[in-house]
Amino acid sequence: MTTRIVLLGFGPVGVRFAEEILPAVERGQVDLTIVGAERHEPYNRIMIAEFAAGEIERDTLQIADTRDVVAGGARVIRGRRADAIDREAREVVLSDGERIRYDRVVLATGARANVPPLDGLETTGDDAAGVDSVLTDGVCAMRSLEDAERVADVVAAGGRVVVLGAGVLGLELALLLAAAGAIPQLAHFGPAPMPRHLDRGAAHVLVDQLTRAGVGVVPHTRAEAIVAHEVDGRRTFRALVSGDGKRIEGDLLVLSCGVQARAELATDAGLRTARGVLVDDRLRSWTDPTIHAIGDVAHVADPAVHRHDREVPGGPSGLVGPGWRQAEWLAQAILAELDGEDPAPYEEDVPGIVLMKAGQVDLVTAGDAQADPFAPVPAGERAPEVAMWADPQHGTYVKMATTDGVLDGFVAVGMPRAAAELSVLYQRRGELPSDRSLLLRLDAAGEQTPRAEGRAATVCLCNAVTAGPIEDAVAQHGCATVEDVGRRTRAGTGCGGCRSRIAEMLRNLEAAPA
Repeated sequence: MTTRIVLLGFGPVGVRFAEEILPAVERGQVDLTIVGAERHEPYNRIMIAEFAAGEIERDTLQIADTRDVVAGGARVIRGRRADAIDREAREVVLSDGERIRYDRVVLATGARANVPPLDGLETTGDDAAGVDSVLTDGVCAMRSLEDAERVADVVAAGGRVVVLGAGVLGLELALLLAAAGAIPQLAHFGPAPMPRHLDRGAAHVLVDQLTRAGVGVVPHTRAEAIVAHEVDGRRTFRALVSGDGKRIEGDLLVLSCGVQARAELATDAGLRTARGVLVDDRLRSWTDPTIHAIGDVAHVADPAVHRHDREVPGGPSGLVGPGWRQAEWLAQAILAELDGEDPAPYEEDVPGIVLMKAGQVDLVTAGDAQADPFAPVPAGERAPEVAMWADPQHGTYVKMATTDGVLDGFVAVGMPRAAAELSVLYQRRGELPSDRSLLLRLDAAGEQTPRAEGRAATVCLCNAVTAGPIEDAVAQHGCATVEDVGRRTRAGTGCGGCRSRIAEMLRNLEAAPA
């Protein structure tokens, strides 16, 4: 008996699920229909900022060829969206009225950009099911190829770009724009960027690095309105206005104010949602086990523990790596069930490592790095184990918070080799050396990239690719470029933050004696 699966969403996570389930389609076990709201071939949304800044070509973004998926037996619908899930009839209703029968639905609809309520900002269109609203000319949110092309036009003219929001995506974009010759201004609420991830020391060093790289930083900006002028009969952005009267002029405003899951289809279908579609350790909806969710729309939580909670803890990670692992696990679990097997439950990743992938600034952080070693400790409580190094003049900062020598969190600015080693130790729950200063020496002149874990060291965090497969790709398959390695191992095809590490590995392997 053939199982009918309808996959909603054909971005990076949806593509990964399709790739993993396609062998079962070819065998006739699965009838797969894929619905994507965008007309483009699937592309890597994570790297559109690099495309906008001219660092990569458009072709580099493509992550799948629809013809190959169709040749494998799947049906691919592009440029149409799902309007509803009729759970009683077990049908997905498309925007043109077509109804598609299903045995299972996989939601990979991702997330949309938050658009703050700014006076003067016009929004048109309904983005509930996958198509972003159209904003005032000169305002975008960098979530689509069209947004990237608008930014590219301003970059080519050396224009002024106001980036609202100082999360990692806003910071990366501002750095890329500065390197490309544009004039970026980074406006954000509060005193420091990335307040959830950085302590005060790291934030201070980061702001100094941003300034040196050509990014203007405007803190304490409570954005309230935009000013728009008439250009060729259309209202076009000219300035961002804050609550205290600050006016930040620009040719383009890029909103980088976070995202929220595209969960409206699930909500309208009567599924329980929180920060995303609530799913269990089989990635099944709490409400309907025939509906699954993966990626930025999936909020994994245990219904046995949290079913009656008003606020369910956790939420989507916001990182592509966990989304890919969910896609792979779900496809393999479905295949196992079709073969009469009972797959092991899905296990959440260790909280993700956040890295800045813009070349001018090295920043990596993970876990809780907010512990204050100088704060008073209440009687009976244990003082935090914290090691710190700061050299603001040279743009370097490291902080490590540990319990019994094992990392609870860390942040590293301007120290890429120490950050690489800490990332490995954090993921593997490995114990730090008792002399923490050994890690600082890794970034000393002449030192090689650390190889404490050898072939088992993680190089690509998004795809969980270790050094071993990359070395094998070079030795056994003749891979000589980062792109070659990506095609063979998937390393470097996610956020792109590991591409420089792969390039360094290739140089080292080429220079190594035979």
